[in-house]
Amino acid sequence: MLLRPIHYFLAVAEHRSFTRAAAALHVSQPALSQQIRQLEEMLEAQLFDRTGRATRLTDAGHVYFKHARKALQDLEEGRRAIHDVGDLSRGSLRLAVTPTFASYLVGPLVERFHARHPNVSLILREMPQERIEALLADDEYDVGIGFEEVRSPEIASQRLLVETLALVVGSRHPLAGRRRMALKALDAESLVLLTAEFATREQIDRYCRRHGLRPRVLMEANSLGAVIEIVRRTSLSTLLPATIASGRDGLASIALTPSLLERTAVLMQRRGAYQTAAAREFVRLALEHGDEGGGGRKRG
Repeated sequence: MLLRPIHYFLAVAEHRSFTRAAAALHVSQPALSQQIRQLEEMLEAQLFDRTGRATRLTDAGHVYFKHARKALQDLEEGRRAIHDVGDLSRGSLRLAVTPTFASYLVGPLVERFHARHPNVSLILREMPQERIEALLADDEYDVGIGFEEVRSPEIASQRLLVETLALVVGSRHPLAGRRRMALKALDAESLVLLTAEFATREQIDRYCRRHGLRPRVLMEANSLGAVIEIVRRTSLSTLLPATIASGRDGLASIALTPSLLERTAVLMQRRGAYQTAAAREFVRLALEHGDEGGGGRKRG
């Protein structure tokens, strides 16, 4: 059967090394090389250039790689379709979310889903949106939650809700009692922000450039939990969804006027992919939650 040599071929293409691919697959390098040679003989084409330090795909290899990966994805979808249970008495859901949504939106969604379908297993991972799109395209996850700036043409999205970012401060901050503040007052603030790899930081920087704002970024952290703790324990403030502050002790949110910093949350899935019963149900419940205004303004 072709499945084994195709798996081996994809592993060598991914690792760009027969040695590393053999180690990842837990097989001997001679056995892997033999399978690749047999595949090349069957296809009557050389798939790899083995002359350099790194093993590279030939032109024929690049063409075959795209089709081989798609074929394995389709076979995996077929396997899951066979075992899918429409009544959700069992099943599984693979969910990936961007960090800020993991902090306040995922909890209510998972609570609602698990209460109705307690026997469905759930795998949940937090990661940057670029990674979510790549793993959805590779059929590693069923559903992703991120932002509307979807870059991969392989990913389809549905609007979930619109959320507003606010100035978030600790309860001892001088502005903690304020409900609103002028946008320009941000220039007087010292901030702690998420680092540049987060989509939230990119959105904040773009917002500040658009409105000519120059707040002082005194600290950066690559963890949302760290940002929240720093705000809670220091005089620094941050820009985060207002909902995050409303659900935590020791924090307060202040709306920025007149120009709100808004962004749209979306549900993402691989375009044209088979949807399990669990994925369809989660999407339905999530959209229902968004229509109720959960975590932000109603869709519209």
